[in-house]
Amino acid sequence: MIAILDYRAGNLESVRSALAHVGAEPVVTDDPSVIARADRLVFPGVGSAAHCMRNIRERGFDRVLADALRAGRPTLAICIGQQLLFDRSDEDGGVAALGLLPGRVKRFVPLADDPSCKIPHMGWNRVQYLRPHPLLPSDRDGGDFYFVHSYFASPAWAGDPVEHEPEDETREPGVVYGATEYAGIAFASMVGKGPFFAAQFHPEKSAGDGLGILERFAGWDGSPC
Repeated sequence: MIAILDYRAGNLESVRSALAHVGAEPVVTDDPSVIARADRLVFPGVGSAAHCMRNIRERGFDRVLADALRAGRPTLAICIGQQLLFDRSDEDGGVAALGLLPGRVKRFVPLADDPSCKIPHMGWNRVQYLRPHPLLPSDRDGGDFYFVHSYFASPAWAGDPVEHEPEDETREPGVVYGATEYAGIAFASMVGKGPFFAAQFHPEKSAGDGLGILERFAGWDGSPC
């Protein structure tokens, strides 16, 4: 059973339907007893950082997610779910996030010389796979996915082709699994750490490439390799 964490942040039914389509047993819930029995967790979300973090803390999901990481429980984060795994977001004047991954979430800046560069970044874009992972196909170097976001994650890891915080001297080994280019930035569109895998895009809206990630997640044991 897969528990989809319900913290009133949208897109829950589309995630549930997509997981059911690939043969999983998803349940949308905020019930601690149901979450405790689940084999896997999905941390989705659509909305602003401040609103989402308030709802997450009110329901105790900050502790649920921290415990899941420590316990090796397979967890998939989607869209703002990915962003909120990091230390801090610049959205809403600055918001302290979950701090489960080192780094900061920044806003895209439109390119003045490119009228096609609009914020939010919305629509289909390419994700380049940077290293193998059980949730990714082994015979391809990238896929096409659907994005809707104005902010992007800037992890504080060395060795990844994404922005870093130059003053951060406590870097972990690179764990960016996918990169995407927009507004002149190659940003981290997929990240992972232990039993956690996170995507900035919406796999539930990304046709075959997205459904493939969800299908593999439904059978994943949480091992990164």
